[in-house]
Amino acid sequence: MQAHTTAPIKGDSKTGRAVAAASIGNALEWYDFSVFAFFASYIGHSFFEDGNEVSALISTFLVFAVGFIARPIGALYLGAYGDRVGRKAALTLTIGIMAAGTLIIAIAPPVWMIGVGAPILLLAGRLLQGFSAGGEIGGATAFLVESAPLEKRASYAAWLQASMGISNILAAFMGMMITTFFDDKTISLWAWRIPFVVGLLIVPLGYYIRRTLDETPEFEAQKRNHPADKKPLLDIVRLYPRHMILGILFSILWTVCVYVLVIYMPTYYASPTIGLGFSRNQAFTASLLGNIFMVIGCVFAGRLADRIGAFKVLRAGCVILMFISWPLLTWLHQSPTVTHLIVVQILHCFAVSLFAGVAPSALAQLFPIQVRSTGMAVSYNIAAIFFAGFTPALMTWATTIDVMAPSYYLFIASAIGLLATIGMFRLTR
Repeated sequence: MQAHTTAPIKGDSKTGRAVAAASIGNALEWYDFSVFAFFASYIGHSFFEDGNEVSALISTFLVFAVGFIARPIGALYLGAYGDRVGRKAALTLTIGIMAAGTLIIAIAPPVWMIGVGAPILLLAGRLLQGFSAGGEIGGATAFLVESAPLEKRASYAAWLQASMGISNILAAFMGMMITTFFDDKTISLWAWRIPFVVGLLIVPLGYYIRRTLDETPEFEAQKRNHPADKKPLLDIVRLYPRHMILGILFSILWTVCVYVLVIYMPTYYASPTIGLGFSRNQAFTASLLGNIFMVIGCVFAGRLADRIGAFKVLRAGCVILMFISWPLLTWLHQSPTVTHLIVVQILHCFAVSLFAGVAPSALAQLFPIQVRSTGMAVSYNIAAIFFAGFTPALMTWATTIDVMAPSYYLFIASAIGLLATIGMFRLTR
């Protein structure tokens, strides 16, 4: 795929530092999202009345999903802010908002202390996290793409998804530690809050990292040559409607593959209704190992895309995701051992990396510089409302009907992603 670009940017030491800083900040942001999904069953016990475990889990995942409703609002505001003021300013702002949401969740009293106020506070924290994350994807990707040398843009942008994998590793590691040193009753009472307290490290660390970044050369050049676009969303709708539609369709697979195979599956493996018989500790262990391979796979996919072309790697990723999950889950249900669990999750995560590792650079290059942050943020987050936020709740319900539901869902999303990838390639070549 060819990009909307200016002249090539020469790489230097500042470029490497900028990419590392943006990736670390992004990992810290997404850590809190991963922790919420991983500890959903324990959060359900704290914020909802005791009753049916599946019902409480669905309620918790619905609150998780409601946070995604705030994402397009955050995408509109923070994306436009990044296109007007700068990538650095937007990334710094997202850190503070995410920290506020995480703090509320970490300290909110349980339902047996304040009644209905407990789920309301949980919802408020999720809305702030969703608002922040809405601007993160566009701002971080625009920053990475515009900081990188032209011939290495896919490699550098791959660190966006790789950093999400790193956040999942940290979240899974916390899950392993908590479930190893505390029993279920203690975790349900208070220990589930520990990972959120750890996540509050984003306040000093993330703020410092992003405040010390330099603005991207492409944005500075655009700012010198043209006045800032005060209404980037209107320009996208008016000038780039096909780009926006394709970006949304493309993002469906990006969100589904991550939220089904990476975020939701640890809950799937340990769910009593699924019947695999794995403990939460075993599920967290498999998730941790799988995310290590996802990080490696993202870096590999980005470098491969720079070498042979993004379209070829994305197309292969779509096909693999379309067909890989059903045989793996069938095998696991037939022989549910811990070794097989780890192998299945590693293969799932590596398959995700082939598509998701290249997706950030491909989507960023679909939009020109003056609307890139807004275009990415809005198109991704519109897809995320329906195909990320509600995916864990949908899968929790759907698996009560058919335990292979995640495979069917992934197959449909992969078909849509393949068609969108072909359309993006034709539009930008």
